[in-house]
Amino acid sequence: MEKIARYQKIIIDVLNEHAKVRPANLPGIEIQVISDPENHHYQLVHLGWSGSHFIHSVLFHLDIKPDGKIWLQANYTDILIADELVERGIPKSDIVLGIQPPYARPYTGFAAA
Repeated sequence: MEKIARYQKIIIDVLNEHAKVRPANLPGIEIQVISDPENHHYQLVHLGWSGSHFIHSVLFHLDIKPDGKIWLQANYTDILIADELVERGIPKSDIVLGIQPPYARPYTGFAAA
C-alpha cells in the first residue's frame, strides 16, 4: 500500500502542475484535477463554454491497478506524462501505456501489462 500511496501523490502532483497551465485559445475554461484515491482513478479535464461550444475534454487519464502498476489510459496532449512520472521516481516497469495496443507495448520501453 505504501507504493500505491506514493504513486497517488506523484500522479496528483503532476496533474496539479499541468492544471496550472491555462490554454490561451480557451479563456474561461475550467481546469479540473479529478482524483478518486479510493478506486485509483485520476484525470485532468477541461470544462466549460468557449463561445457557443461546450468543452468537456479529458487531457490525461491514469489508473493504478491492484498490482500497483500505473496505466496511462488517455493522453490527448503532446506532453510525455509517462516520462514525467519516471523522472519523479516511478520505474518504467510499473507504467503501462494502455493507449498503445497490447502487441506494441513490449516495444515501448514501459511495462507490457
